[in-house]
Amino acid sequence: MLKIAITPEISDPRNEIGEIRAILDGGWDRVHLRHPSATRDELLGIIEALPSDLHGRIVLHSHFDLTDVFTLGGLHLNHRCPSAPDSYSGPLSRSCHSIAEIKSDQTYAYVTLSPIFDSISKQGYSSAFTGDDLAGLSDIDMPVIALGGVTPERIGELKRYNFSGFAMLGALPWSAGASEMSRFVKQLKNL
Repeated sequence: MLKIAITPEISDPRNEIGEIRAILDGGWDRVHLRHPSATRDELLGIIEALPSDLHGRIVLHSHFDLTDVFTLGGLHLNHRCPSAPDSYSGPLSRSCHSIAEIKSDQTYAYVTLSPIFDSISKQGYSSAFTGDDLAGLSDIDMPVIALGGVTPERIGELKRYNFSGFAMLGALPWSAGASEMSRFVKQLKNL
């Protein structure tokens, strides 16, 4: 299963750099930099502080022009940033909130589908899918990543459906430091 970490809206960049490194060094596939209120310079600083060999596993949710500066792992489209720059030709992923939305355009490297479970990080953001709904994922040829309320204890449930992986935000110990993040991601290494 593809393992993706999504950064919180607000974090301490001094901790976050070590936490991102711990996630990627721990075998996770991608880290999505999702800081909706961050300036371009703040995201630039985070990427610059990471070793260049990790840049290819970083996906941006905003400030897409940074792909002109760094060779990154892709861009993630969402309601705030719904399209990539015309000059961009790298991998694209997209946020989806219904199976019909996924089926309408299957041209992405992968999509996230949420909320699969009640969200940990967004109050009142409740699960939107039944088991029958999720059974419909078998008709989709593109990788679908489960997002929303995903915890280590729930990963077994995801395997019953056609999910290609999971993305975590609220269950990750952001702001706890790199050593705590390292311990957390290692427990999921063999999934």
